[in-house]
Amino acid sequence: MANDDITKLQAYNDFIKRKSLVFAIAVFATIVIALFAVSAGSLDIPVLEVIRSILGKGEAQFHTVVMGIRLPRVIAAILVGATLAVAGAVMQCVLQNPLASASTLGVSQGAAFGAALGIIVFGGGVVNSDSAATAVTINNPYIVTLCAFLCGSLSTFVVIILSQFKKELGPAGLILAGVALSSLFTGGSTLLQYFADETKISSVVFWTFGNLGSAGWTELLILAVIFFITLVYFLLNRWNYNAMASGADTAKSLGVNTRAVMLISMGISSLNAAVAVSFVGIIGFVGLVAPHMMRRFVGNDYRYLVPCSAAAGALLLILADTFGRLIIAPVILPIGAITSFLGAPMFLYLLFRGFDKNGC
Repeated sequence: MANDDITKLQAYNDFIKRKSLVFAIAVFATIVIALFAVSAGSLDIPVLEVIRSILGKGEAQFHTVVMGIRLPRVIAAILVGATLAVAGAVMQCVLQNPLASASTLGVSQGAAFGAALGIIVFGGGVVNSDSAATAVTINNPYIVTLCAFLCGSLSTFVVIILSQFKKELGPAGLILAGVALSSLFTGGSTLLQYFADETKISSVVFWTFGNLGSAGWTELLILAVIFFITLVYFLLNRWNYNAMASGADTAKSLGVNTRAVMLISMGISSLNAAVAVSFVGIIGFVGLVAPHMMRRFVGNDYRYLVPCSAAAGALLLILADTFGRLIIAPVILPIGAITSFLGAPMFLYLLFRGFDKNGC
């Protein structure tokens, strides 16, 4: 082998190692912040006691707090953040739009309408005036979750059906269809609240704030199974995404069925996001911010962008939730509002910096 070939091979291996290192750092940071999030709160628990409680060897008081309250919340942040981030990364690729996310396709707005429907029409919400910290609770979370998931998924199915009947509808057209559906669902939510009483309106507003503490171990198991199955699918299609990132024509010349990949990936991503949102409420912009953060380190190589986006999304949501819990404790700030503060600067950054059709 020539010296030039050896040099190029070494440079490529170093490049791959740097990408792997980025993923390892993101995972390590997520674990460290997760342990801190479980230990910090109104009752400070040493990290060693947290580990002992997870292993079932901790004191009864610490075990109750860790396993019953804080650990489920942290795991929810990891799974929901990773789910939304991976969905956003894949949507941005197949739709060739750097601003694509669950919100763009109307998934979040559809879920909000479904939650309002479950609370107002099916009586899923109630006001509890025992304390200011728990002024509003969801009385029947299962009907609310089901309605949120169904309506969040409805947006995806409508977009896919439109693309089948309108063959020339490209990625830009799908985005516009998602925007139209978002407006429709938002209007429906407004009408439902207009005819509801104050109790139900309060419950709807509370749900839209987002609440990672609402997911129990059963919901976490469902989220974990769905996330890992879809993650495997996305990784199996990593080369198709790499080809599509170079443009539809290039991907077609390489034998990629771009339309099938686009529709299937978009459907799976949207359903994934709908499941996450239906369990914990509206959490915006994680699916937009995390992939763009990782593109700065690993580029558009979806062999690494997909898992790195998952790690970045989990890390972002844990940081946001920990900030919301501790900044003015014991009051817990709504996670949806905190993540929204991340999204607006990212939109402005993308607009002023400029971007190509692949989101780079």
